[in-house]
Amino acid sequence: MASILLVDDEKVARALYSDFLTGAGHDVSAVGSSAEAREAMGKAPFDLLVTDLILPQSDGMELLQHVKTTWPGTEVLVITALDKVEPAVRAIKAGATDYLVKPIAPEVLAHAVSRALAQRTLLKENEELRRHVSMLEAGQRIALTLDRERLIESAGAAFHSTCGADAVVIATCEDGVLTVAGTYGVEEGAQEKLRNAALEPLRKAVDGLDRAGQELEVPASGFETAFAVPLYDADTLLGAVLLHFEGDIPEEGVAACPYLARHLGLALKNLGRFAEVEDLVYLDDLTHLFNSRYLELVLDKEFKNATRTEKPFALLFLDLDYFKSVNDTHGHVVGSKLLVEVSKILKNCVRDNDVVCRWGGDEYVCLLRGTDSGGALKVAERVRRAIESHRFLAREGFGLNITTCIGIASYPEHALDKDTLIDFSDRAMYRGKKGTRNIIYVASKNLEATPATRHQTGPLPAVPKPD
Repeated sequence: MASILLVDDEKVARALYSDFLTGAGHDVSAVGSSAEAREAMGKAPFDLLVTDLILPQSDGMELLQHVKTTWPGTEVLVITALDKVEPAVRAIKAGATDYLVKPIAPEVLAHAVSRALAQRTLLKENEELRRHVSMLEAGQRIALTLDRERLIESAGAAFHSTCGADAVVIATCEDGVLTVAGTYGVEEGAQEKLRNAALEPLRKAVDGLDRAGQELEVPASGFETAFAVPLYDADTLLGAVLLHFEGDIPEEGVAACPYLARHLGLALKNLGRFAEVEDLVYLDDLTHLFNSRYLELVLDKEFKNATRTEKPFALLFLDLDYFKSVNDTHGHVVGSKLLVEVSKILKNCVRDNDVVCRWGGDEYVCLLRGTDSGGALKVAERVRRAIESHRFLAREGFGLNITTCIGIASYPEHALDKDTLIDFSDRAMYRGKKGTRNIIYVASKNLEATPATRHQTGPLPAVPKPD
Protein backbone atom coordinates (compact mmCIF):
# COMPACT_ATOMS: atom_id res chain seq x y z
CA MET A 1 0.00 0.00 0.00
CA ALA A 2 1.26 3.45 -0.95
CA SER A 3 0.37 6.88 0.41
CA ILE A 4 -0.99 9.02 -2.44
CA LEU A 5 -1.91 12.71 -2.54
CA LEU A 6 -4.52 13.47 -5.23
CA VAL A 7 -4.86 17.09 -6.39
CA ASP A 8 -7.78 18.01 -8.69
CA ASP A 9 -10.08 21.02 -8.58
CA GLU A 10 -13.00 19.01 -10.05
CA LYS A 11 -14.96 17.35 -7.25
CA VAL A 12 -16.34 14.57 -9.45
CA ALA A 13 -12.92 13.62 -10.87
CA ARG A 14 -11.37 13.91 -7.43
CA ALA A 15 -13.97 11.62 -5.89
CA LEU A 16 -13.80 9.14 -8.79
CA TYR A 17 -10.01 8.79 -8.81
CA SER A 18 -9.86 8.79 -5.01
CA ASP A 19 -12.43 6.00 -4.66
CA PHE A 20 -10.72 3.89 -7.31
CA LEU A 21 -7.24 4.25 -5.81
CA THR A 22 -8.58 3.59 -2.30
CA GLY A 23 -10.29 0.46 -3.61
CA ALA A 24 -6.95 -0.63 -5.05
CA GLY A 25 -5.52 -0.66 -1.51
CA HIS A 26 -3.80 2.72 -1.39
CA ASP A 27 -4.03 5.36 1.36
CA VAL A 28 -5.38 8.38 -0.54
CA SER A 29 -5.67 12.01 0.53
CA ALA A 30 -7.57 14.29 -1.90
CA VAL A 31 -7.37 18.10 -2.08
CA GLY A 32 -8.57 20.70 -4.58
CA SER A 33 -5.72 23.25 -4.84
CA SER A 34 -1.95 23.65 -4.92
CA ALA A 35 -1.97 25.44 -1.55
CA GLU A 36 -3.85 22.57 0.09
CA ALA A 37 -1.40 20.13 -1.48
CA ARG A 38 1.62 21.96 -0.07
CA GLU A 39 -0.01 22.08 3.36
CA ALA A 40 -0.77 18.34 3.27
CA MET A 41 2.77 17.44 2.18
CA GLY A 42 4.20 19.62 4.91
CA LYS A 43 2.41 17.49 7.50
CA ALA A 44 3.26 14.01 6.21
CA PRO A 45 5.34 12.49 3.40
CA PHE A 46 3.68 10.87 0.38
CA ASP A 47 4.94 8.18 -1.96
CA LEU A 48 3.07 9.56 -4.98
CA LEU A 49 1.53 12.88 -6.00
CA VAL A 50 -1.22 12.71 -8.66
CA THR A 51 -1.98 16.27 -9.78
CA ASP A 52 -3.93 18.09 -12.43
CA LEU A 53 -1.95 20.67 -14.41
CA ILE A 54 -4.75 23.27 -14.29
CA LEU A 55 -5.44 24.35 -10.71
CA PRO A 56 -7.03 27.47 -9.19
CA GLN A 57 -4.61 30.28 -8.23
CA SER A 58 -1.68 28.17 -9.42
CA ASP A 59 -0.84 25.36 -11.79
CA GLY A 60 0.28 21.79 -11.44
CA MET A 61 3.65 22.56 -13.05
CA GLU A 62 4.64 24.82 -10.14
CA LEU A 63 3.47 22.19 -7.67
CA LEU A 64 5.44 19.54 -9.55
CA GLN A 65 8.64 21.63 -9.41
CA HIS A 66 8.09 22.41 -5.72
CA VAL A 67 7.62 18.76 -4.82
CA LYS A 68 10.65 17.54 -6.79
CA THR A 69 12.79 20.21 -5.12
CA THR A 70 11.50 19.77 -1.57
CA TRP A 71 10.66 16.03 -1.53
CA PRO A 72 12.76 14.45 -4.29
CA GLY A 73 11.77 10.96 -3.16
CA THR A 74 8.11 11.56 -4.05
CA GLU A 75 7.04 10.46 -7.54
CA VAL A 76 4.64 12.71 -9.50
CA LEU A 77 1.94 11.62 -11.96
CA VAL A 78 0.41 14.46 -14.03
CA ILE A 79 -3.18 14.43 -15.36
CA THR A 80 -4.89 17.11 -17.44
CA ALA A 81 -7.59 17.83 -19.97
CA LEU A 82 -5.03 19.50 -22.29
CA ASP A 83 -4.36 17.13 -25.15
CA LYS A 84 -1.12 18.78 -26.22
CA VAL A 85 2.48 17.61 -26.52
CA GLU A 86 4.21 20.67 -25.08
CA PRO A 87 2.75 20.42 -21.50
CA ALA A 88 3.60 16.73 -21.46
CA VAL A 89 7.22 17.39 -22.44
CA ARG A 90 7.55 20.14 -19.82
CA ALA A 91 6.11 17.89 -17.12
CA ILE A 92 8.40 14.96 -17.94
CA LYS A 93 11.45 17.26 -18.04
CA ALA A 94 10.45 18.68 -14.67
CA GLY A 95 10.52 15.19 -13.16
CA ALA A 96 7.03 13.73 -13.68
CA THR A 97 6.90 9.96 -14.03
CA ASP A 98 3.99 9.98 -16.50
CA TYR A 99 1.40 12.21 -18.19
CA LEU A 100 -2.26 11.20 -18.58
CA VAL A 101 -4.98 12.99 -20.54
CA LYS A 102 -8.57 13.14 -19.27
CA PRO A 103 -10.88 11.31 -19.39
CA ILE A 104 -8.81 8.59 -17.80
CA ALA A 105 -10.03 4.98 -17.68
CA PRO A 106 -9.59 3.33 -14.25
CA GLU A 107 -7.33 0.60 -15.63
CA VAL A 108 -5.10 3.22 -17.31
CA LEU A 109 -4.78 5.16 -14.05
CA ALA A 110 -4.09 1.92 -12.15
CA HIS A 111 -1.34 1.00 -14.59
CA ALA A 112 0.24 4.49 -14.44
CA VAL A 113 0.16 4.51 -10.62
CA SER A 114 1.71 1.03 -10.45
CA ARG A 115 4.44 2.05 -12.88
CA ALA A 116 5.20 5.23 -10.93
CA LEU A 117 5.36 3.36 -7.61
CA ALA A 118 7.53 0.64 -9.15
CA GLN A 119 9.92 3.30 -10.44
CA ARG A 120 10.03 4.87 -6.98
CA THR A 121 10.84 1.51 -5.40
CA LEU A 122 13.53 0.84 -7.98
CA LEU A 123 15.12 4.26 -7.44
CA LYS A 124 15.10 3.74 -3.67
CA GLU A 125 16.68 0.31 -4.08
CA ASN A 126 19.32 1.75 -6.41
CA GLU A 127 20.00 4.56 -3.96
CA GLU A 128 20.26 2.07 -1.11
CA LEU A 129 22.54 -0.13 -3.21
CA ARG A 130 24.78 2.82 -4.06
CA ARG A 131 24.90 3.75 -0.40
CA HIS A 132 25.88 0.20 0.58
CA VAL A 133 28.50 0.01 -2.17
CA SER A 134 29.87 3.35 -1.05
CA MET A 135 29.94 2.11 2.55
CA LEU A 136 31.68 -1.13 1.52
CA GLU A 137 34.29 0.79 -0.45
CA ALA A 138 34.84 3.18 2.46
CA GLY A 139 35.26 0.24 4.84
CA GLN A 140 37.79 -1.41 2.54
CA ARG A 141 39.78 1.81 2.15
CA ILE A 142 39.91 2.18 5.93
CA ALA A 143 40.82 -1.44 6.68
CA LEU A 144 43.63 -1.55 4.10
CA THR A 145 45.35 1.69 5.15
CA LEU A 146 48.61 1.09 7.03
CA ASP A 147 49.78 4.69 7.28
CA ARG A 148 48.46 6.25 10.49
CA GLU A 149 48.06 9.80 9.18
CA ARG A 150 46.30 8.62 6.02
CA LEU A 151 44.13 6.25 8.06
CA ILE A 152 42.77 9.02 10.31
CA GLU A 153 42.13 11.25 7.27
CA SER A 154 40.45 8.45 5.30
CA ALA A 155 38.29 7.36 8.25
CA GLY A 156 37.25 10.95 8.98
CA ALA A 157 36.19 11.44 5.36
CA ALA A 158 34.25 8.14 5.38
CA PHE A 159 32.29 8.96 8.55
CA HIS A 160 31.72 12.51 7.29
CA SER A 161 30.24 11.51 3.92
CA THR A 162 28.57 8.17 4.72
CA CYS A 163 26.95 9.26 7.96
CA GLY A 164 26.18 12.83 6.91
CA ALA A 165 28.11 14.30 9.84
CA ASP A 166 29.03 17.97 9.88
CA ALA A 167 32.25 17.29 11.81
CA VAL A 168 34.13 14.19 12.94
CA VAL A 169 36.53 13.65 15.84
CA ILE A 170 38.59 10.43 16.00
CA ALA A 171 40.20 9.49 19.30
CA THR A 172 42.53 6.55 19.93
CA CYS A 173 43.86 4.90 23.07
CA GLU A 174 47.57 5.64 23.51
CA ASP A 175 49.12 3.78 26.45
CA GLY A 176 45.66 3.38 27.95
CA VAL A 177 44.76 7.07 27.65
CA LEU A 178 42.21 8.35 25.13
CA THR A 179 43.66 11.14 22.98
CA VAL A 180 42.35 12.93 19.90
CA ALA A 181 44.08 11.56 16.79
CA GLY A 182 42.39 13.83 14.24
CA THR A 183 39.39 15.90 13.19
CA TYR A 184 37.53 16.23 9.90
CA GLY A 185 34.98 18.69 8.51
CA VAL A 186 36.00 21.88 10.35
CA GLU A 187 38.36 24.71 9.47
CA GLU A 188 41.89 24.56 10.83
CA GLY A 189 41.23 27.41 13.25
CA ALA A 190 38.28 25.59 14.82
CA GLN A 191 39.98 22.20 15.19
CA GLU A 192 41.56 22.89 18.58
CA LYS A 193 38.24 24.04 20.06
CA LEU A 194 36.51 20.91 18.79
CA ARG A 195 39.29 18.67 20.14
CA ASN A 196 39.09 20.22 23.59
CA ALA A 197 35.28 20.07 23.64
CA ALA A 198 35.15 16.42 22.59
CA LEU A 199 37.94 14.89 24.68
CA GLU A 200 36.53 15.07 28.22
CA PRO A 201 32.99 13.82 27.36
CA LEU A 202 34.54 10.98 25.33
CA ARG A 203 36.91 9.96 28.13
CA LYS A 204 34.05 9.84 30.62
CA ALA A 205 31.70 7.86 28.36
CA VAL A 206 33.95 5.66 26.23
CA ASP A 207 34.06 2.58 28.50
CA GLY A 208 30.26 2.39 28.61
CA LEU A 209 29.43 3.29 25.01
CA ASP A 210 27.02 1.01 23.16
CA ARG A 211 28.94 -0.72 20.37
CA ALA A 212 26.22 0.35 17.95
CA GLY A 213 26.82 3.94 19.01
CA GLN A 214 24.76 6.36 21.04
CA GLU A 215 23.97 10.04 21.43
CA LEU A 216 26.44 11.97 23.58
CA GLU A 217 26.21 15.40 25.19
CA VAL A 218 29.09 17.65 24.11
CA PRO A 219 28.03 21.12 25.32
CA ALA A 220 31.02 23.20 24.19
CA SER A 221 31.35 21.79 20.66
CA GLY A 222 29.20 24.44 18.93
CA PHE A 223 27.02 21.71 17.36
CA GLU A 224 23.47 20.81 18.34
CA THR A 225 23.90 17.03 18.62
CA ALA A 226 26.65 14.42 18.76
CA PHE A 227 26.80 10.66 18.24
CA ALA A 228 29.64 8.49 19.58
CA VAL A 229 30.65 5.00 18.51
CA PRO A 230 33.49 3.01 20.19
CA LEU A 231 36.35 1.30 18.33
CA TYR A 232 37.14 -2.26 19.42
CA ASP A 233 39.41 -5.15 18.55
CA ALA A 234 37.45 -8.04 20.08
CA ASP A 235 37.17 -6.86 23.72
CA THR A 236 40.06 -4.41 23.56
CA LEU A 237 39.03 -0.76 23.39
CA LEU A 238 41.07 1.07 20.74
CA GLY A 239 39.32 4.44 20.71
CA ALA A 240 36.10 6.15 19.63
CA VAL A 241 34.60 8.29 16.87
CA LEU A 242 32.46 11.30 17.68
CA LEU A 243 30.13 12.65 14.99
CA HIS A 244 28.77 16.20 15.30
CA PHE A 245 25.56 17.43 13.63
CA GLU A 246 24.10 20.90 13.14
CA GLY A 247 20.59 19.46 13.62
CA ASP A 248 19.03 16.17 14.66
CA ILE A 249 21.00 12.94 14.40
CA PRO A 250 19.96 11.18 11.14
CA GLU A 251 19.03 7.58 11.99
CA GLU A 252 19.75 6.36 8.48
CA GLY A 253 23.16 8.01 8.48
CA VAL A 254 24.42 6.76 11.83
CA ALA A 255 23.23 3.25 10.99
CA ALA A 256 26.51 2.90 9.07
CA CYS A 257 28.59 3.86 12.13
CA PRO A 258 29.08 0.36 13.61
CA TYR A 259 30.18 -0.99 10.21
CA LEU A 260 32.74 1.76 9.66
CA ALA A 261 33.84 1.54 13.30
CA ARG A 262 34.58 -2.18 12.95
CA HIS A 263 36.76 -1.49 9.91
CA LEU A 264 38.55 1.36 11.67
CA GLY A 265 39.15 -0.89 14.69
CA LEU A 266 40.57 -3.55 12.36
CA ALA A 267 42.79 -0.96 10.68
CA LEU A 268 44.13 0.28 14.04
CA LYS A 269 44.83 -3.32 15.04
CA ASN A 270 46.65 -3.96 11.74
CA LEU A 271 48.52 -0.70 12.15
CA GLY A 272 49.77 -1.83 15.55
CA ARG A 273 50.89 -5.17 14.14
CA PHE A 274 52.54 -3.48 11.20
CA ALA A 275 54.41 -1.17 13.58
CA GLU A 276 55.60 -4.19 15.56
CA VAL A 277 56.86 -5.89 12.41
CA GLU A 278 58.41 -2.63 11.24
CA ASP A 279 60.20 -2.32 14.58
CA LEU A 280 61.63 -5.81 14.15
CA VAL A 281 63.09 -4.78 10.79
CA TYR A 282 65.09 -2.10 12.59
CA LEU A 283 66.17 -4.21 15.58
CA ASP A 284 69.26 -6.36 15.92
CA ASP A 285 68.27 -9.97 16.67
CA LEU A 286 71.06 -10.58 19.16
CA THR A 287 71.38 -7.40 21.23
CA HIS A 288 67.91 -5.88 20.59
CA LEU A 289 69.65 -2.60 19.85
CA PHE A 290 68.74 -0.74 16.69
CA ASN A 291 70.60 -1.92 13.59
CA SER A 292 72.42 -0.16 10.76
CA ARG A 293 69.20 0.20 8.76
CA TYR A 294 67.69 2.24 11.55
CA LEU A 295 70.84 4.34 11.91
CA GLU A 296 70.66 5.24 8.22
CA LEU A 297 67.02 6.23 8.67
CA VAL A 298 67.53 8.29 11.82
CA LEU A 299 70.58 10.05 10.40
CA ASP A 300 68.54 11.18 7.39
CA LYS A 301 66.04 12.75 9.78
CA GLU A 302 68.80 14.21 11.95
CA PHE A 303 70.44 15.99 9.01
CA LYS A 304 67.08 17.41 7.90
CA ASN A 305 66.40 18.73 11.40
CA ALA A 306 69.95 20.06 11.75
CA THR A 307 69.55 22.37 8.76
CA ARG A 308 66.60 23.92 10.56
CA THR A 309 67.75 23.88 14.20
CA GLU A 310 71.51 24.31 13.52
CA LYS A 311 72.24 22.02 16.48
CA PRO A 312 75.34 19.77 16.31
CA PHE A 313 75.32 16.02 16.75
CA ALA A 314 78.05 13.39 16.81
CA LEU A 315 78.74 9.74 16.06
CA LEU A 316 80.81 7.33 18.13
CA PHE A 317 82.01 4.38 16.06
CA LEU A 318 83.17 1.48 18.29
CA ASP A 319 84.99 -1.75 17.49
CA LEU A 320 85.96 -4.25 20.23
CA ASP A 321 89.67 -5.07 20.46
CA TYR A 322 90.80 -8.65 19.79
CA PHE A 323 87.25 -9.94 19.88
CA LYS A 324 88.22 -12.83 17.57
CA SER A 325 90.25 -14.31 20.40
CA VAL A 326 87.11 -14.54 22.57
CA ASN A 327 85.35 -16.57 19.87
CA ASP A 328 88.42 -18.74 19.24
CA THR A 329 88.99 -19.45 22.94
CA HIS A 330 85.48 -19.68 24.35
CA GLY A 331 83.23 -20.20 21.30
CA HIS A 332 80.64 -18.08 19.53
CA VAL A 333 77.93 -18.60 22.17
CA VAL A 334 80.11 -16.92 24.79
CA GLY A 335 81.11 -14.25 22.25
CA SER A 336 77.45 -13.49 21.53
CA LYS A 337 76.67 -13.18 25.25
CA LEU A 338 79.58 -10.76 25.61
CA LEU A 339 78.18 -8.61 22.78
CA VAL A 340 74.86 -8.41 24.63
CA GLU A 341 76.63 -7.20 27.79
CA VAL A 342 78.49 -4.56 25.74
CA SER A 343 75.17 -3.29 24.42
CA LYS A 344 73.88 -2.83 27.99
CA ILE A 345 76.99 -0.89 28.97
CA LEU A 346 76.57 1.41 25.97
CA LYS A 347 72.92 2.08 26.84
CA ASN A 348 73.93 3.02 30.38
CA CYS A 349 76.61 5.43 29.16
CA VAL A 350 74.38 7.60 26.95
CA ARG A 351 71.18 9.59 27.40
CA ASP A 352 67.67 8.30 26.67
CA ASN A 353 67.33 10.46 23.54
CA ASP A 354 70.63 9.23 22.09
CA VAL A 355 70.58 6.24 19.71
CA VAL A 356 72.72 3.12 20.15
CA CYS A 357 73.03 0.72 17.20
CA ARG A 358 74.80 -2.51 16.53
CA TRP A 359 76.49 -1.79 13.21
CA GLY A 360 77.43 -5.42 12.67
CA GLY A 361 79.62 -8.09 14.26
CA ASP A 362 81.46 -6.47 17.19
CA GLU A 363 80.94 -2.91 15.94
CA TYR A 364 78.57 -0.37 17.49
CA VAL A 365 77.56 3.19 16.64
CA CYS A 366 76.16 5.79 19.06
CA LEU A 367 74.34 8.88 17.80
CA LEU A 368 74.68 11.69 20.35
CA ARG A 369 72.05 14.35 19.74
CA GLY A 370 72.83 18.01 20.40
CA THR A 371 76.47 17.14 21.12
CA ASP A 372 79.63 18.53 19.49
CA SER A 373 82.98 16.73 19.24
CA GLY A 374 84.06 18.01 22.66
CA GLY A 375 81.00 16.60 24.38
CA ALA A 376 81.27 13.41 22.34
CA LEU A 377 84.87 12.94 23.52
CA LYS A 378 83.71 12.96 27.15
CA VAL A 379 81.01 10.38 26.42
CA ALA A 380 83.49 8.23 24.47
CA GLU A 381 85.92 8.24 27.39
CA ARG A 382 83.12 7.20 29.74
CA VAL A 383 82.28 4.32 27.38
CA ARG A 384 85.94 3.28 26.98
CA ARG A 385 86.51 3.16 30.73
CA ALA A 386 83.24 1.34 31.40
CA ILE A 387 84.14 -1.42 28.94
CA GLU A 388 87.77 -1.62 30.07
CA SER A 389 86.84 -2.00 33.75
CA HIS A 390 83.95 -4.43 33.27
CA ARG A 391 84.34 -8.15 33.92
CA PHE A 392 82.25 -9.79 31.22
CA LEU A 393 80.21 -12.94 31.90
CA ALA A 394 81.31 -12.97 35.54
CA ARG A 395 78.13 -14.78 36.60
CA GLU A 396 78.93 -17.56 34.13
CA GLY A 397 82.37 -17.88 35.68
CA PHE A 398 84.42 -16.28 32.89
CA GLY A 399 85.24 -12.74 34.09
CA LEU A 400 86.58 -11.74 30.65
CA ASN A 401 88.32 -8.42 29.93
CA ILE A 402 88.00 -6.56 26.65
CA THR A 403 88.68 -3.07 25.38
CA THR A 404 87.47 -0.95 22.48
CA CYS A 405 88.60 1.62 19.92
CA ILE A 406 86.26 4.57 19.41
CA GLY A 407 86.16 7.00 16.51
CA ILE A 408 84.37 10.36 16.75
CA ALA A 409 82.95 12.54 13.97
CA SER A 410 80.47 15.38 14.39
CA TYR A 411 78.15 17.61 12.36
CA PRO A 412 78.91 20.25 11.17
CA GLU A 413 82.58 20.16 12.25
CA HIS A 414 83.67 17.10 10.27
CA ALA A 415 80.87 16.35 7.79
CA LEU A 416 77.75 17.87 6.24
CA ASP A 417 76.17 14.66 4.96
CA LYS A 418 75.35 11.22 6.33
CA ASP A 419 77.80 9.08 4.35
CA THR A 420 80.77 11.33 5.09
CA LEU A 421 79.93 11.45 8.79
CA ILE A 422 79.80 7.65 9.03
CA ASP A 423 82.99 7.30 6.97
CA PHE A 424 84.96 9.80 9.06
CA SER A 425 83.91 8.21 12.36
CA ASP A 426 84.87 4.80 10.94
CA ARG A 427 88.27 6.14 9.80
CA ALA A 428 88.93 7.60 13.24
CA MET A 429 88.10 4.25 14.86
CA TYR A 430 90.30 2.39 12.37
CA ARG A 431 93.22 4.69 13.23
CA GLY A 432 93.05 3.34 16.78
CA LYS A 433 92.84 -0.27 15.55
CA LYS A 434 96.16 0.18 13.74
CA GLY A 435 97.84 1.57 16.86
CA THR A 436 97.77 0.76 20.53
CA ARG A 437 93.99 0.04 20.64
CA ASN A 438 91.84 0.84 23.70
CA ILE A 439 91.95 4.42 22.49
CA ILE A 440 89.76 7.26 21.15
CA TYR A 441 90.41 9.26 18.00
CA VAL A 442 88.57 12.32 16.71
CA ALA A 443 88.10 12.51 12.94
CA SER A 444 90.32 14.57 10.67
CA LYS A 445 90.52 14.85 6.91
CA ASN A 446 93.96 13.23 6.62
CA LEU A 447 92.96 9.93 8.23
CA GLU A 448 93.51 6.78 6.21
CA ALA A 449 90.45 5.26 4.55
CA THR A 450 89.29 1.97 6.01
CA PRO A 451 89.60 -1.23 3.92
CA ALA A 452 86.84 -1.89 1.41
CA THR A 453 85.85 -5.10 3.18
CA ARG A 454 84.57 -3.01 6.10
CA HIS A 455 81.88 -1.48 3.87
CA GLN A 456 80.21 -4.64 2.59
CA THR A 457 76.43 -4.51 2.82
CA GLY A 458 73.87 -7.23 3.35
CA PRO A 459 71.89 -8.88 6.16
CA LEU A 460 73.30 -8.33 9.62
CA PRO A 461 74.91 -11.50 11.03
CA ALA A 462 73.47 -12.85 14.27
CA VAL A 463 76.88 -14.17 15.35
CA PRO A 464 80.14 -12.18 15.63
CA LYS A 465 82.41 -11.84 12.62
CA PRO A 466 86.17 -12.27 12.91
CA ASP A 467 88.10 -9.22 14.10
